[in-house]
Amino acid sequence: HVQLVESGGSSVQAGGSLTLSCTASGDTYSRYCITWFRQAPGKEREGVVAIDSGSTTNYADSAKGRFTVSEDSAKNTLYLQMNNLTPEDTGMYYCAAIGAWYDCESDSDSADFLVWGPGTQVTVS
Repeated sequence: HVQLVESGGSSVQAGGSLTLSCTASGDTYSRYCITWFRQAPGKEREGVVAIDSGSTTNYADSAKGRFTVSEDSAKNTLYLQMNNLTPEDTGMYYCAAIGAWYDCESDSDSADFLVWGPGTQVTVS
């Protein structure tokens, strides 16, 4: 089944931008609901944006207007463009997959997802 690997995390100054990648292998990402989650130190994991198998996206309020998800099917990769970053965006960012049958929303329970990438660290100062 699908495996995921994130990349692109870095340290940036407030107001800066980053683009994270989520590359799938073993299967096509478009067969799944893919959700970007993040986890700040001492906080629970929270959904940032979900994209379903039909490419419909659902953004958390904290991401609306600043974050954009895009796709490159040829590379089997999803991207998360993050603009106007603030220190509150600091955390480990993960992409996770679940079957296309799932109600693909950004506020999904992370415990429902069985396939996770190792994560990529974003630090905003």
